[in-house]
Amino acid sequence: MLYLRPRLPARARIEVSTPADAELQVPLNRPLFSWVLENLIRNAIDAMEGEGSITIEIIPEGDHVHVDVTDTGKGIPPSQHKTVFQPGFTTKKRGWGLGLSLTKRIIEQYHGGRIFVKKSAPGKGTTFRISLKG
Repeated sequence: MLYLRPRLPARARIEVSTPADAELQVPLNRPLFSWVLENLIRNAIDAMEGEGSITIEIIPEGDHVHVDVTDTGKGIPPSQHKTVFQPGFTTKKRGWGLGLSLTKRIIEQYHGGRIFVKKSAPGKGTTFRISLKG
């Protein structure tokens, strides 16, 4: 949370819930993985239009670790769950639409993991899941 607070918009009324420290060993490129989380959180803040909650969960499952980032934003229609990761995809008035495509590339190519829309519905928010081998 100390990392995120200065990166949140000054007027945003966002509640961020993060897990307690866990003793999980996952090989990471820390700067790149931090950027991934920051990008997902910034997208969530935009989707919530500055008000809502973000929850980050770490779920160990066998030889994998899942990181779920959930927001209470606008949600993503099912038809766009796969296309959100394509370069140029954006719902914003500003921006290049490269954040999620770079996020996917970092998770898959640098970390050997997967990222996908775990669940989302218009008006109900979105959960992105990052799945990494432990």
